Amino acid sequence: MRQLRPLALSLALLAPLFAHADVYKCVDAEGRTTYTNDRNLARNCKLLEQGQAVSSVPPPPPRQTAPAQSTSPSSFPRVSADTQRARDNSRREVLEGELAAEEKSLAAARQALSEQEAIRTGDERNYQKVLDRLKPYQDRVDLHQRNIEALRREIANLR
Repeated sequence: MRQLRPLALSLALLAPLFAHADVYKCVDAEGRTTYTNDRNLARNCKLLEQGQAVSSVPPPPPRQTAPAQSTSPSSFPRVSADTQRARDNSRREVLEGELAAEEKSLAAARQALSEQEAIRTGDERNYQKVLDRLKPYQDRVDLHQRNIEALRREIANLR
């Protein structure tokens, strides 16, 4: 029994070397590529060389181009350039107001964080306890910073 194990193991390792099939690459009239090992289906196909890589992962679907700008129907309501400009200016004012409010909130959150960093209690011998106590304050600072960045991006994207 022990003598058969090395023989079985060596046969199992050598089996892939003996497994061989011709692989054909076929491209149809629409440009789709198909790989096959069936000689009957491989009439107008090229035989791939031994060791040439073949991928069985399908390609991504072809990108569809964006449809051309269609014209609106004549009954579709139109906005004059002055009205649109007024709307854009109004939006800019709202965003700038939100930005100013967020900057004030950020300053207050930073102040609260610095006050909490200055406090040391006797039960916080482990520095992790200090970090856990300061985490909500740091989270508020981070939140206001992200909001300010988003508002600045939004304002920059306005016309």
